[in-house]
Formats: sequence, C-alpha cells, structure tokens
Amino acid sequence: MHWVYIVECSDGTYYTGYTTDVKRRLKEHNESPKGAKYTRARRPVTLCYQASYETRKEACQREYQIKKMTRQQKIELIMSQSK
Repeated sequence: MHWVYIVECSDGTYYTGYTTDVKRRLKEHNESPKGAKYTRARRPVTLCYQASYETRKEACQREYQIKKMTRQQKIELIMSQSK
C-alpha cells in the first residue's frame, strides 16, 4: 500500500509527503535525521490527513496535486476527511 499524508508542523504550516508506512514516517519526521529537512526545523509534527493508493504512481501523482494546492484548499481537504 502507498500513502500520501499531510502533517501540521509546530509553526502551523503543512508538509505533504509520500510513504509506504505512515507510522514509521511520522516517527522519522519527529525524532530522526531521516525526517524531511523542512519538518526537522518545525518539530513536533502532527498527522492530519492520509490517503491510500494501490500504486506508487497514483500516490506520487496525488502528492504532487496536493503540493500545488493553496493552504485553504489543504485545510478543506483535511476537514473533508474528518467528517
């Protein structure tokens, strides 16, 4: 399974990523040098969105789409999942 996720950083910004293991990746963002450079400077991060895809290609395409969204569009996406 392939996942796209959004985490909220301690400064209120959002980071979007791709992984095959959300739990491991979240731990890396918060505790490891393997976390993205962006999130390492903005710890702790909190998972606020995740979606699964059958193929890596689908997940990476969706990640790219989300990264192009405005902050407001990301907030709406996050809110739509929590309904």
